[in-house]
Amino acid sequence: MGEFTMPSLGADMDEGTLVEWLVEPGAPIRRGDPVAVVETAKSTIEVECFESGTMGRPLVEPGTTVPVGTPLALIETAAGTRGKAGRARKPRKEPQGPPAPERTRPAEPAEPVRTREPVASEAPGHGHVEAGPLIRHLAEEGGVDLAALRGSGPGGRVTRADIERAAAAAPTARAPTAQAPRARVTPLARRRAAELGVDLSSVAGTGKDAAIRAEDVTRAASGHAATPSPPPRTTAAVRASRPSEDQAPAMRRAIARLMSRANRDVPHYYLSTTVDMAVPMDWLHDRNRRSPMSERLLPAALLLKAAALAAHEVPELNGFWTDDRFTAGEGVHLGMAVSLRGGGLIAPVLRGADTLELPALMSALKDLVSRARTGRLRGSEVSGATLTVTNLGDQGVETVFGVVHPPQVALVGFGRVVDRPWAVDGLLGVRPVVTVTLSADHRATDGAVGARYLTAVDRLLQNPEKL
Repeated sequence: MGEFTMPSLGADMDEGTLVEWLVEPGAPIRRGDPVAVVETAKSTIEVECFESGTMGRPLVEPGTTVPVGTPLALIETAAGTRGKAGRARKPRKEPQGPPAPERTRPAEPAEPVRTREPVASEAPGHGHVEAGPLIRHLAEEGGVDLAALRGSGPGGRVTRADIERAAAAAPTARAPTAQAPRARVTPLARRRAAELGVDLSSVAGTGKDAAIRAEDVTRAASGHAATPSPPPRTTAAVRASRPSEDQAPAMRRAIARLMSRANRDVPHYYLSTTVDMAVPMDWLHDRNRRSPMSERLLPAALLLKAAALAAHEVPELNGFWTDDRFTAGEGVHLGMAVSLRGGGLIAPVLRGADTLELPALMSALKDLVSRARTGRLRGSEVSGATLTVTNLGDQGVETVFGVVHPPQVALVGFGRVVDRPWAVDGLLGVRPVVTVTLSADHRATDGAVGARYLTAVDRLLQNPEKL
């Protein structure tokens, strides 16, 4: 059995608040599935599980704030063994010898710890039959009638193998019908729907596979003309319904702590250069003129791709300063500073940015920014950045010198593309230009390395067709 723990979603995160469970006990989960919503000082994040298995007993109730590393729930892993953060330990060797008759059948996943008594059903002509949460879920999914099934497990318990055999023997029972499939509803969403008097059948889910989340219920309730007076809401319900109002002061405090530490502990140096954008802007306008609206690019896509490719060329700026030494990052993962509507900022991660084609990068950029501002990022999307980029051009800023986000060692800043007098081959004209800045950790590199990086950004932007 594994433990799903409160994750660390940034160097400045010490604790988090469990807002909502996205799966119920007994539900099957796969590695990478979001299983909970966690609120940090900066944002509300969907947190994924790092093991496949079955959701077990919750150890923390929604609305509870706990330190990083605290177990939040138990997870029945495929190996059935227990380990930290969902990792299964190596199974213990069994003594050698002839297997007992009962062990010739392949072992099935262990039942999760139940929070309520198992449902018992009477099969016609058979004895008492028990089925745990996982078995009931599999039976419902496979269209199997438990009441008509004989269990082959100890004491007549229905096993997974029984469900699979019954489902395979009766394919017509699972034939699609005209009835629409029932939408998945998270536990907190179901509870809040009861509190607010919302009919779940009228709610459109925004979670994975159209699952209905608590915020969907809250949004639907706001559109009702009259609803019954709800009982007092839980702390988690209040936090989830107005995240920007509750989180803004906490976010400012978290940013203040991190930036104070960065300015105190990181010896910064700063460089800047001005890049002639005439060639890349002409190329961009020509490409967009020949592309459908959905595939058109913004200048930000060119700047981000150039920043990522330059980091690949100058890896000394792409990584982390930890334990008094520099460690290069495995891949170029850009943290993109995004301002939030309620105040503050967050830096979701664009993974493998140097390997993405421009249309894919543009699409990923728009998706991450949209979900960052609606509190729908996942845990893997807010940690692991190897280099941060801040672009304040759309705010009218021409030059930005940022603060390095430890343990990273550099931050790249882009300003607004503006028209300026510019000499080319001895002739003065008006050209679009952008100011590119670099803030870097002097412990990891020096100005010569930073200059190489900015020169690479300039060169890459002058060849936009190769980006």
